[in-house]
Amino acid sequence: MQIKLKLRTINILLVIILLHASVTAQKSREEIADKYKWNLTDIYKSDEDWTKAKDALAAKAAGLEKFKGTLTRSAADLKKYLLLNSEIGKEASRLYSYASFNSDLDTRNMKYNAMKQELQQMFSELGTKTAFAEPEILSAEQSRIEGFIKSDPELAPYKMGLDNLFRLKKHSLSEPEERLMALSSLVTGVSSEVYNTYSNAEMPSPEVTLSNGEKIAVTQAVYNMYRASSNRADRELVFKAFWDNWEKYKGTYGEMLYGTVKKDVFYSRARHYESSLEASLYPNNIPTTVYKSLIDNVNRNLPAFHRYLSIKKRMLGVDTLKYSDLYAPVVKDIDLKYTYDEAAALVLEALKPLGTEYVSTVRKAIDSRWIDVYPTPGKQFGAYSSGMDRDLHPYILLNYTDLYSDVSTMAHELGHTMQSYLSNKTQPYPLADYPIFVAEVASTFNEVLLFDNMIKKVKDDNTRLSMLMTWLDVFKGTLFRQTQFAEFELRIHEAVESGKPLTGDEISALYMDILKKYYGAEKGFCALDKNLEMEWAFIPHFYRGYYVYQYSTSFTASIALAEKVKSGDREALNKYISFLSAGGSDYPIELLKKAGADMTSNEPFDMTIVFMNRVMDEIEKILNKK
Repeated sequence: MQIKLKLRTINILLVIILLHASVTAQKSREEIADKYKWNLTDIYKSDEDWTKAKDALAAKAAGLEKFKGTLTRSAADLKKYLLLNSEIGKEASRLYSYASFNSDLDTRNMKYNAMKQELQQMFSELGTKTAFAEPEILSAEQSRIEGFIKSDPELAPYKMGLDNLFRLKKHSLSEPEERLMALSSLVTGVSSEVYNTYSNAEMPSPEVTLSNGEKIAVTQAVYNMYRASSNRADRELVFKAFWDNWEKYKGTYGEMLYGTVKKDVFYSRARHYESSLEASLYPNNIPTTVYKSLIDNVNRNLPAFHRYLSIKKRMLGVDTLKYSDLYAPVVKDIDLKYTYDEAAALVLEALKPLGTEYVSTVRKAIDSRWIDVYPTPGKQFGAYSSGMDRDLHPYILLNYTDLYSDVSTMAHELGHTMQSYLSNKTQPYPLADYPIFVAEVASTFNEVLLFDNMIKKVKDDNTRLSMLMTWLDVFKGTLFRQTQFAEFELRIHEAVESGKPLTGDEISALYMDILKKYYGAEKGFCALDKNLEMEWAFIPHFYRGYYVYQYSTSFTASIALAEKVKSGDREALNKYISFLSAGGSDYPIELLKKAGADMTSNEPFDMTIVFMNRVMDEIEKILNKK
């Protein structure tokens, strides 16, 4: 099999709850205490050690091709190759993580970006060196490979991958074709790389003058801060400047996204899938009906979302709810702010239902510099968790700015970290990397526990309203907004697959049609300015084809599982911890079924809508009392 690299199993929290930091409030990295910064020397002591490890990996990888022609000869020969493959994959992941983490700490520093590019070329070459492996294994009868596994216990961790390889046989290519597919990775990631560099480091930022006379540059960080401002005039000013600026580059961003969609279509057709959607879901054995049912279920329940918009409008006291109002605080004079240390204490307390081992590991993550906490100039915006491997702890990137949403983000990313930690601890390396489809379950589960713990503490009606709306905003952002994105992704891929053009204009028009439907613009639920048609260009996840729907499916699964664990059901807790520890030892649909959530049914989704309506009932009860 080709090198399987766990290259930063990253789960970036989408812009629904991105940082709200003002650039003017950012400290330099030198001003921040070490305990709040990553200790990347846990990976390599220095850049020089990284270079030595890279050179050593290249030398080791040179020996892969000697296995050509031997893989189906005996269990011993197959084992030698697979063990070396895993060893190289693990070291390659470490190399990439070190370069990538350092790059994310200052995206302006091209040194580490160059190191990433160097590795990408190396990995492409590794792919060509191992292109023979899958066709060679598939040339044998599956029963022969199964016999090898039964005869040697050390091959047992590879059974899942080998079984899946035969399941995918009809989509595998010949050795020369696999080499070409591996080489194509040198160019197919260009759109994503250009997007990341331009959007984060080089895109000009407009300037505006706020109502207090302050002149500011509307960067992404500033936009995220001021869209949550209580000053409506400033919000609208920043919104207009920000999206008008993106509108200027509609053609450029259109070409970037078109390039990524064409890449997805190319790979799906080259491997003889019926669609790019099937190509994305089939390797993890996920039926396309799961994706399409999510979209159908959300569209069927848009009245619940429109109810949320009506509550938002009522609480803001505005005649017309605008898109620029959606992130504004709905309760005045409630300052839900927490220092990072306070947040850590809140998260630790909230996670107690998951047991002492879980909580003690979270404490270790906080105390042992697994987390890079604060925004600094040039730092990658957003938040993510990276899994690493059994011998190295996970890493979390935050941009903490004292808001309650940042506390929730911390709990969210710690969920990813704990799933990585427990899977690495429990599973052998080939089975430790869990499927992306289940990746957001653990993170959202932690958010549920945090909310449940926080709301129990609060008695004041205004504070309860603020927290209930913050939680309701998560439903908006994770269930409805991500499904809106998923529907958009499906439609742009279907357009290219049917031969239709996909310029920036076409993309914007398609996006706006979906936006109007979800936000009930024509029914008066939310007013949308024309420049919001460019919001698609702001979403980095569109460069990771068919990724965002998993936020929604995972969210519904986590709600269903959390409801059972919160009830005190010990068996439900044990099943959940087993799920966190399962890694990739089974297909994702089966992993969730074992945990207690059947994603081929509507039950998790229906439970989530019931939960959402229960939160809205509580909000309206307080509002009616007031």
